[in-house]
Order: sequence, then structure tokens, then C-alpha cells
Amino acid sequence: MKKSDIEKRVLEMVMPIIETNGFDLWDVEYVKEGADNYLRVYADKEGGIEIDDCALISRALEEKLDQEDFIEDAYILEVSSPGLTRRLKKDRDFEKSIGRLVLLKLYKAENGAKEYTGYLSGFDEDSISIDIGEETIKFKRENVSSVRLEFEE
Repeated sequence: MKKSDIEKRVLEMVMPIIETNGFDLWDVEYVKEGADNYLRVYADKEGGIEIDDCALISRALEEKLDQEDFIEDAYILEVSSPGLTRRLKKDRDFEKSIGRLVLLKLYKAENGAKEYTGYLSGFDEDSISIDIGEETIKFKRENVSSVRLEFEE
């Protein structure tokens, strides 16, 4: 089974758990790191997700995963917060983060730099805009390798 198919199926399984408990799902990923496979679920809630919340999601999802048993390889299930410097991937991630400080990384340098830090000011299907000082810079999404929230004190 392909990685994307596993992630999609797990997403369908975890959403009822997330919604019933008033959490927000940030991401689901299935990755291989070294010799191990990881199934990671990132959840959040207003005021921040707590360890007991992660345990609740983990137990409920583990029960469903054991029942369906569709992942062929051995894996480690991790449920956690996406963290303060969470990666923005989906449009809803960008919507929630308008006005927040971000670190935007590019595949190749533009104007002499591959990384820009500024305030997320807009996005659409083709571009992402950030404000740096008085200037707004627009980047083509196809050239953006990642966008992460930056920690602000």
C-alpha cells in the first residue's frame, strides 16, 4: 500500500475521534526513518493539546488500526502536538496563520536568498505572500520547499 493511501485511510479513521473530542487535526504522516516506520498524527486544540489528549487519540486510533490491520509493515504510532514551529502544508493551515511570523524556504535562491522570515500576509493556489518590513514579497508555491511558523516572544 502506498504511503499516500495509508495517510488517507488513517485520516478517515482519526477524524471522528478528533471531531468528537473538539480537537483540530493538523496532519497525518507515514514516514520511514532509518529502519523504522512511523505513523504520526499531529493534533491541536484551543489553548494547546495536552499529553492526556494525545493518549486519548492514540488509544482510540490504535484500537481502530488493530481492527482493520491494513498497514503491512511494522510501525510506531505517535500522536503529538504539531509544535510551536509547525509546518504549514494545507490551505487551512495558511488561513489560520495569516498575520503570524513564518520562515519560508525556497528550493533555489531568489534575490540572493533561499530563506525569508516575515509575516504571512496572503496565499492562493499559486503563491504565498509575506510581509518583510514595509515590503510584501510574493513567492510562487512551486518554488517554496517549506513554510513554518516561527516562535515569537
